[in-house]
Amino acid sequence: MTEQRPVKVAIIGAGMSGLCMAIKLQDAGIDSYTIFEKAEDVGGTWRDNTYPGLTCDIPSRYFSYSFRPNPNWSHLLPEGPEIQAYFQQVADERGIRGHIKFGTEVISARYDDGHWRLTTAQDEETFDVLVTATGVLRVPRYPDIPGQADFAGPVFHSARWDHSIRLADKRIGVIGTGSTGIQIVAALGGKVNKLAMFQRTAQWVFPMPNPRYSPVVRATLTRWPVMNRLSYRFWGLIVRHFFGRAPIRPGVQRRVVQALCRWNLRRSVRDPQLRAKLTPRDQPMCKRQVMAWDFYRSVQQPGVEVVTEAIDHIEPLGVVTADGVLHELDLLVYATGFDARAYVRPLTVIGEGAVTLEDAWADGPVAYRSVAVPGFPNMFMLMGPHSPIGNQSLIPVAEDQADYVMWWINQIREGHIVSAAPTALATRDYNDSMKSAMPQTIWVSGCSSWYLGKDGLPELFPWTPERHRELLRTPVLADFDVR
Repeated sequence: MTEQRPVKVAIIGAGMSGLCMAIKLQDAGIDSYTIFEKAEDVGGTWRDNTYPGLTCDIPSRYFSYSFRPNPNWSHLLPEGPEIQAYFQQVADERGIRGHIKFGTEVISARYDDGHWRLTTAQDEETFDVLVTATGVLRVPRYPDIPGQADFAGPVFHSARWDHSIRLADKRIGVIGTGSTGIQIVAALGGKVNKLAMFQRTAQWVFPMPNPRYSPVVRATLTRWPVMNRLSYRFWGLIVRHFFGRAPIRPGVQRRVVQALCRWNLRRSVRDPQLRAKLTPRDQPMCKRQVMAWDFYRSVQQPGVEVVTEAIDHIEPLGVVTADGVLHELDLLVYATGFDARAYVRPLTVIGEGAVTLEDAWADGPVAYRSVAVPGFPNMFMLMGPHSPIGNQSLIPVAEDQADYVMWWINQIREGHIVSAAPTALATRDYNDSMKSAMPQTIWVSGCSSWYLGKDGLPELFPWTPERHRELLRTPVLADFDVR
């Protein structure tokens, strides 16, 4: 037997993808890894977001690790607290917490003499491989509205929800109509004193019901794990072959989704004036598709108002729109999304030749097959640029990327290579091929969304989820600078 060299691996982030990477390392018999987590618990997005109505838009059966399907989901679409509990349970079952440095933010990562040197506020440590698992939507984005600091009542971003505040007697303003804003309105409409939804652009809403699983179903899936695995595969097929294909190519899937979105609006909103307010100008799926069942019902409840006038400024008593109307409020919520191009930021990453990742991405984030960047040897990204986050469940994406990273780690461990980074030519060719495929996607049909990068093209994967898995299944050595 050949002797395997020890490999030290640093993982930044203890969210869904960071935990996935840790489990893949464990399964390969590698225990020399450290996870750096700036917060005090695992979970990432599902730890930070706790707003009313928080629900994932992927069926719960497919929102589990393939190696740990969860038989105990309560609904067709998983609710936020359940998802967080699932990741906490997985971390406990696998003994991962002992590898996590909680409350430790990595300030910089520098590639130096064949190793990655990570600096935190506490100390400095050296690793052979760096894996960034910092998530996709994690850095809150705040609107640029005059007078924000003048508001007299509580104000916070949806990802920083203050649960100490009683809601029932409040006049609440929600700025933003993406998935988060619509979920909040669906949850609070008719249950608070007043609810004003400030809408800049209307969103198409796909009518996705969320029935509860019966105790019998949950008991059956728990007693017979094979049934649970079959359920995972069934919902995986639905997501990949229906929702996974609808945005990226014309066809029956796209026509069905668009027809159901338009039917849902016509059926649900009878008032022609309100329907006109809620009718988008772009095509369904051009932006991130909103999946909801109760939104249209909630927005028609007494005390709920859809405000389409542009916001002029904020003052102590509330929000003033461009028509001069003061909308008096007690509480203001920013459901304004996240910096979709944050990736590893604000972490400073320095590769070969003292080139920073910020410099390498001066024209926008790019990567080789979503996982690696030229000039940054032995650095791999989970949920990196152009991952298929627009048409696939993120958990299988993370699993595919982690498997790809493990292939390279095993090459290092077995002594075949010391380091690897994609070549600039291979990375450019790959990104050019994605750009040439973008015209067939719905994302370039004319809307403005957080999907779009500096070049006006979506920073998304323009092919099927199966294609992404195929691209990561077998590394192409000719595309890498291998040492």
